[in-house]
Amino acid sequence: MPLIPITRSISIDADELSESFVRSTGAGGQHVNTTDSAVQLRFDVANSPSLPEAVKQRLAGIAGRRMTMDGVLILRSEGSRSQLLNRQEVLARLIELIREATIVPKARKATKPGKAAKARRVDAKKARSSVKQGRGRVKFD
Repeated sequence: MPLIPITRSISIDADELSESFVRSTGAGGQHVNTTDSAVQLRFDVANSPSLPEAVKQRLAGIAGRRMTMDGVLILRSEGSRSQLLNRQEVLARLIELIREATIVPKARKATKPGKAAKARRVDAKKARSSVKQGRGRVKFD
């Protein structure tokens, strides 16, 4: 049961992850269609005792379609011909997703423009209006 460190305070147990190996998609070729080099990693976020509830919720938002209705995160890697490299890549992507979910977004403070900014806006509108009024037809009497 080795622990996989995510942050200083969060680490997940390797037993919480399940890997399955499938054949990679794409064009065929020598030795391509005979090896199960693509890796599909499953991590049950909803039932994980390692993650705080707030991190689980943010992770669900970040994961999007990669998260099932049951709260299982599914990541797939088939970029390399090597199964080992694909395993390392998919684990690195999982760690990065969880790290991203640990960041608490700052609350937005509603602000209003100041008096000077309002005055600049009105002055710019007046200047533009006078430019456009000067483009009218010239009357000859």
